Amino acid sequence: MPVDNELFISEIPHREKEEISGGPGTKGTFLLTDTGDADIGDRQTIADCLMKKFFDTEGIERKIVLMLQILKESGQPLGSRLIARKMQDMGAILSERAVRYHLKLMDERGLTRLAGRREGRVITADGVDELKNAMVKDKVGLAISRIELLAYKTTFDPVKGQGLLPVNVSFFPREHFRETLRVMKPAFEAGIAVSDLVAIAGERGQLGGLTVPEGNIGMATVCSIVINGVLLKAGIPMDSKFAGILQMKGKKPLRFVELIHYSGSSLDPSETFILAKMTSVRSVLAKGEGKILANFRDIPAPCRPLVEELVTKLGRFRIGGVLSVGEVSEPVCQVNVDMNKVGMILTGGLNPVACVQEAGIHVENRGMAAVMDYRELRRFSEIYRGKLTI
Repeated sequence: MPVDNELFISEIPHREKEEISGGPGTKGTFLLTDTGDADIGDRQTIADCLMKKFFDTEGIERKIVLMLQILKESGQPLGSRLIARKMQDMGAILSERAVRYHLKLMDERGLTRLAGRREGRVITADGVDELKNAMVKDKVGLAISRIELLAYKTTFDPVKGQGLLPVNVSFFPREHFRETLRVMKPAFEAGIAVSDLVAIAGERGQLGGLTVPEGNIGMATVCSIVINGVLLKAGIPMDSKFAGILQMKGKKPLRFVELIHYSGSSLDPSETFILAKMTSVRSVLAKGEGKILANFRDIPAPCRPLVEELVTKLGRFRIGGVLSVGEVSEPVCQVNVDMNKVGMILTGGLNPVACVQEAGIHVENRGMAAVMDYRELRRFSEIYRGKLTI
């Protein structure tokens, strides 16, 4: 693999300048440093540093996977500058020049292609396959990492009613959108969602940085991670344990019948449950019995009064989603809770969308997708009555 030596120059200890050829298959020279009386140990350190960078294929592969992920989520051509910024937001620092270098490698492998001289690159079908299969060990725990990232990005103020909050994004076929709204309406009205506030966008529109595919209409729904984010900003630690299928009886939560721990999952559990058709949200709405999407969290016992106060404040801005709060160290819905902890059950933000899947309408979900400004959201009832046009 050709190596752009200038990418690695910052790794070399600084002394007096000395040019050393990168060798066959390399581009340019390393601007190394050395004193005239440098000993063999110093030179060996430099050599080890170069060898590490030459053969750090895992690190290179990780950067490529991250770029593919950014391109896939964008849905539109992106240039090296924007990719570098998005990588920085995700904790990976890479210069525009380094990004361009990696993109050329990805072009050669058929993972990306140039959409236009000034438009940037898009991911190919091979790139999508590579993203699904590559770096499996890095995907373990991806769900919990996503929760922590979105909680950190949440800036919503439950007093002022402004700021960013996390959303899920779903894509529906345009020709079935009116039927989709009709199916989701009872779930929003019954409160089997985090909030009845949503955002919509037509094809090629944007929702939290995600582009709506052609022939689809996108909808953003509030994600339960908003609770994590608001508590985090208030200095309250919240431990996200798992997402699961919660059995309802008499319209009240009974027990979890299936669960996926966030720390051991590379996928959003709610997406998985919906695809597997494991929910019966419509049955809960009609009969009071069935299975819905829910999440389990716990908080330190002394924080409970402040948590309840914040949840009340969130409710004033049409944000809820708290199904049940347990007693100190007591089980909640047959789930054991650690000592001096309080268990909480949160409604899954994708429950209305699960109704659509249950009705046999195709839907593509991006759980825990992004953050959006609260001001961009509108009541579902307004969209249903056609007050907002796409």
